[in-house]
Amino acid sequence: MANYPDLGLFIGGTWRQTAETIPVLNPADSTVIGQVPRAGIADLDDAVEAARKGLAIWRATPPERRMQIMLRASALLRERIEGVATVMTLEQGKPIEQSRSEVRRACDIIEWDANEGRRIYGRQIPAEPGMIHLALREPIGVVAAFSPWNFPVSSPARKVAGALASGCAIILKAAEETPASAVALVRAFEDAGLPAGVVNLVFGIPAEISEYLITHPAVRLVTFTGSIPVGKTLAALAGRHMKPAIMELGGHGPAIVCDDVDVDHVARISAVAKSRNAGQVCVAPTRFFVQDRIHDRFVDVFARHAGAMRMGNGLDLDVDLGPLANTRRVDAMETLVADAVARGARVVTGGARHGNVGNFYPMTVLTDLPPDARCMVEEPFGPLALICRYSTIEEALEQANSLPFGLAAYGFSDDADRVAAMVANLECGNLSINHYVASVAETPFGGVKESGYGREGGVEGLQCYTTVKNVSHLTRSAKIGAMNGVG
Repeated sequence: MANYPDLGLFIGGTWRQTAETIPVLNPADSTVIGQVPRAGIADLDDAVEAARKGLAIWRATPPERRMQIMLRASALLRERIEGVATVMTLEQGKPIEQSRSEVRRACDIIEWDANEGRRIYGRQIPAEPGMIHLALREPIGVVAAFSPWNFPVSSPARKVAGALASGCAIILKAAEETPASAVALVRAFEDAGLPAGVVNLVFGIPAEISEYLITHPAVRLVTFTGSIPVGKTLAALAGRHMKPAIMELGGHGPAIVCDDVDVDHVARISAVAKSRNAGQVCVAPTRFFVQDRIHDRFVDVFARHAGAMRMGNGLDLDVDLGPLANTRRVDAMETLVADAVARGARVVTGGARHGNVGNFYPMTVLTDLPPDARCMVEEPFGPLALICRYSTIEEALEQANSLPFGLAAYGFSDDADRVAAMVANLECGNLSINHYVASVAETPFGGVKESGYGREGGVEGLQCYTTVKNVSHLTRSAKIGAMNGVG
């Protein structure tokens, strides 16, 4: 078994321990593998003060130098990929190759943001002679960031990279269930020469930390990735204190499959996409709307591939599906499947917890689902694939848009008119046609409706970490001209 690293808070460029800790569990066997320190009010006071001092240094650092430090951090993370990926699998459960891919994705994000940080341009607005109007983009200030357990390196990397590329300082509250992954990310920035206080890392009781940081006068932006109920609570708290927020919340991704596609191919890649991170992905395809003519074939192929997936410890190289991250997710799967079956749904494969050790639940395919089944209206956030049939593209679009979620959606068709209908009518922040990649480093990522607001990634993401200052300058030449009767 690989060694699990020591954990700490990172405040003002120094690692520290606390008297109170929270156990970290391995989801493959439920054993305690570490203890994460719990930040108290004094630690949070220190983190805010460190971030204020770090901000003064970092916003005055030339963009070229900021870029160099960020690129060095990414290079160090790439060099450490095996160790970081192993730790991630230990504490989160996903198969090791998926952990490696996540680290590489985090590096891509850091590198893109680092380079784009040199191009956060303002603009000059035309005016009468002697008057200059400038719209300047400036760092918004100290950022309070809250990241989830399902992507414990790439999600914090989005927030840290966006803040740093824009000239901000950040206090990252990472997930207590997957702390070592965040520690590895922050260590890379520390070893790259990032000035003290620019990045700070804390763990503890989420409600206590969010209440403290969001209401603190020094904090100017809140960014959160997580569930819709928690997001609404944090957004309301930020709103009461006039803090802008980036809310990347849950989804219930629809995938519309038209009958002109290669059904076997789409069913295979759909099963793989749904299984990624055991379905614990906010952009996971979950509601598959498949046209009548190919529905039964799609179900058969999807279920065959889903049923053949090998479950086990994510460190084993032949494993396709690791454990769910915690017992809460297993309980949720059991509850949702039982409800669906009671309402008339059919289980094609899976549908029951696997074994008595660890948090294992197989890929589960349900069909004949009534629209009021809980899994059809609540985000499952697990390995449940819900396959429904439809007749017309209009019917599919209506079903896809029927929920208050709007994060990611997917469409499969080679017919230009059907694709155009999906592009024009699907209510989502991210739409992928004929593939399952919701976003990359250079594209904006975020939701609509209850899936949130604000963006991470791309130029739009960096702009969320800035504020605009309008400067109007009446020049001396204009004053002289006016005195001389010119103009």
